[in-house]
Amino acid sequence: MIANKNSLEFAREKDQKDPLKAYRDRFFMPQVNGEDAIYFTGNSLGLQPKSVKDYLQEELDAWKEYGVEGHFEAKKPWFAYHEFLTEKIAKIVGAKTEEVVVTHSLTTNLHLLMVSFYRPTGNRYKILCEKKAFPSDQYALESQARYHGYDPTDAIVEVGPREGEHLIRHEDILAKIAELGDSLCMVMIGGVNYYSGQLFDMAEITKAGHAVGATVGFDLAHATGNVKLHLNEWGVDFAAWCSYKYLNSSPGGVSGLFVHEKHVTNKELPRFAGWWGHDKESRFLMEPGFNPIPTAESWQLSNAPVLGMAAHLASLDIFDEVGMDQLIEKRIELTNYLEEIINDISERKGHLCQFEIITPANPENRGAQLSILAHGKGKSMFDSLTQKGVIADWREPNVIRIAPVPLYNSFEDIYRFGQCLEQAIEE
Repeated sequence: MIANKNSLEFAREKDQKDPLKAYRDRFFMPQVNGEDAIYFTGNSLGLQPKSVKDYLQEELDAWKEYGVEGHFEAKKPWFAYHEFLTEKIAKIVGAKTEEVVVTHSLTTNLHLLMVSFYRPTGNRYKILCEKKAFPSDQYALESQARYHGYDPTDAIVEVGPREGEHLIRHEDILAKIAELGDSLCMVMIGGVNYYSGQLFDMAEITKAGHAVGATVGFDLAHATGNVKLHLNEWGVDFAAWCSYKYLNSSPGGVSGLFVHEKHVTNKELPRFAGWWGHDKESRFLMEPGFNPIPTAESWQLSNAPVLGMAAHLASLDIFDEVGMDQLIEKRIELTNYLEEIINDISERKGHLCQFEIITPANPENRGAQLSILAHGKGKSMFDSLTQKGVIADWREPNVIRIAPVPLYNSFEDIYRFGQCLEQAIEE
């Protein structure tokens, strides 16, 4: 073992022993100045699998050959295309196949789910979410409250970090749920907070929400494909996620949703209906009267956007091949190494710039992302990183989000990032 971890030799030794090293070659790496970028924004948009072109071409060829008959004559018939994704995504989120479906977009799915699971009555109308939730979630919750006739400033309760802290204490979430009690109608939290990278204890939050009679759901945009999920086991009522971050499934790609098995067969549960959620056996009879499929598929509105789903399937096949356990093992090693590199630079160059990692230090409480406060440096330092080939993410006022993704990032990427970071703060 090489003693100095902040060295090219150490990083290359780690890469050589990495059982997943070959998967990097199955993705296209963006180029900067004629070289592979140091790409650390899989938490915003995952890289393109090289296989996507073939998956898309198969459907383009079917469209060319069959026209509308491709719905039934294509190798993967379009009328049931979403079903080719179901089992694979169910494994990733820890669900039964009848509990998941891939359809629509993330915020659309959240709205459709809240039609069913935000049902305020009398005194029970409060919504609990985390402070600094992703803006789209905030807007969705505000509009849901208004739709039901409530003032969002009254209906929505945020739980945030304590004064002088960056993370939300788990006990504070549980305490707020207990405090709200029978006024709490729904808990809707991001499983991993997009800004801080904090992974919440979804099992305990679900248990606490149910104890006071509330429904519990999660936006898993930054969790799916990143952390281990057990949605069925945890008893989560509903969840939704996008496919274009850690799942590498094209810009603005299709979304997935989860509805717990205890709800999917309840035909009386209110929902907005569309014909693709109607009973499959009688769907094409075109008769009036919505008869929901007794699975999460009943939350579908329209038939599958096949090209987007083909891109998603290309990535899911890779996930199915590797498995979440191996991905998480490497993710922990990569993120720990990134943390060590950042802390080493901060200790040696603290007189120029002090870095503070606001993401939880415990690997059990985070995913691939580290959010770094750059004390003493501003956007110009980040711009310098970009010019050096680092593709990362800047959030005002001075946070850099870095996400080493185990499918395509390497230990050498992290070492090279550290070198670029040192150069940037010295300029």
